[in-house]
Amino acid sequence: MQSDWKKFLAEQTTGITPHGAECSGTLLCDLSQFGVLRVSGEEAQAFLQNLLSNDIREVSATQAQFSSFNTAKGRMLATLLIWRDGDDYLLQLPATLTEAMRKKLSMYVLRAKVKITDASEEVISLGLSGDHAQEILLKLGGSLPESPLGVSRIENQPGSIIKYSDTRFQLSTTPLQAITLVQTLGSQAQLVGNTCWDWLNIRAGLAIILPQTQEQFVPQMANLDLTGGINFKKGCYPGQEIVARMHYLGKLKRRMYLAHIASKTAPQPGDELFSADMTETGQPQPSGMIANAARAPNGGYDVLAVLQIASHDAHSVHLGSLQGAPLQFMPLPYSL
Repeated sequence: MQSDWKKFLAEQTTGITPHGAECSGTLLCDLSQFGVLRVSGEEAQAFLQNLLSNDIREVSATQAQFSSFNTAKGRMLATLLIWRDGDDYLLQLPATLTEAMRKKLSMYVLRAKVKITDASEEVISLGLSGDHAQEILLKLGGSLPESPLGVSRIENQPGSIIKYSDTRFQLSTTPLQAITLVQTLGSQAQLVGNTCWDWLNIRAGLAIILPQTQEQFVPQMANLDLTGGINFKKGCYPGQEIVARMHYLGKLKRRMYLAHIASKTAPQPGDELFSADMTETGQPQPSGMIANAARAPNGGYDVLAVLQIASHDAHSVHLGSLQGAPLQFMPLPYSL
C-alpha cells in the first residue's frame, strides 16, 4: 500500500515547486518529511515517562502533546509530536532522525515489555491549513478537536485529526485512506510541497530538531517551555536536572526568535549567527544558531534562530559573519 501511496503522491505533486509563493490560501501539505515511531507494549507509558521531557500520562485518545528526548546534559536529540493509536503511542519526528532515534530509544528497553518499531510506512500524515480548514474538515463528518493539540477521529475511517490552531490541522491515516483524503480534499485546497508546512511551523514558533542541530539546545532555548513541550512537575528523565535547574534556579541566556533574512542564499539549520557584542580577543564569536529555515512566500527566508538574549535586545544579528545578511526580527505568536 505504501508503494501505491508514493506513486499516487508523485503523480499529484509533479510540477509543484518545492516552496515559495504557493504557501498561502487553503493548503493541503504532504508531510513525508516526518517519520513515525510506534511504541507498544504494556509498559509503554512508563517507559516513555522515564525518557521524555513531557508527562506522557497526559496523552490520550483526545489529546496529543509536544515533547523532547534529551541527552544527560539536557541537550535535545529530538523534538516529538506524540499521540495515541489505541494502546500504542505514535512519535512523530523528522524522517532523517527516525532510525537513529529508534535505535537510541531501544537501548533503554532492556527487560521492559516495550516494542519500538518504525511505523512510517503505515502512518501517513497530511497537513491542512487556511481560513477554510475547519469548514472543509467538518464536511468529512464527525466533530473537530476544540483545543490546541486536541485529537479526534476521522468519521468512519481510520486515522486521527490533530489540531494545531483554528486554521491548521494534521490528518494521520493509512496509505490507502491518504489517497482518498487527497482526492476528497484536493478539490477544496491547493496541494503543495511539504516545505510549506515547515514554513508554517516556523511562523508558529515550533522548533524541529534536525541532524544539524542535535545536542545544540536545552529545551527552554528553543521555547519548549512556552509551546507545551516540558512538564516541570514530572519525575526524572535524561537531562531533567539540567532542565529543572534552568527553570527554577538559573537565568536563561538564550531564546529562540522568529526572523526574516533577505538573502539569495538559503540559510541552513546549524548556520552560525554573529553580533558585535560577542567578541573574544578581538575575534567575533557566534551569538547563536539557525534552528529552522524556509523560503518565505514573498521572497527571502523566514527562520527560527536561537541566540543570546542580550544580542537580540541590543545589537544587530547577522548570518554567517558580522558582514552577513542581517536578521529582521518579527513577533512570535506567543510571549517570551
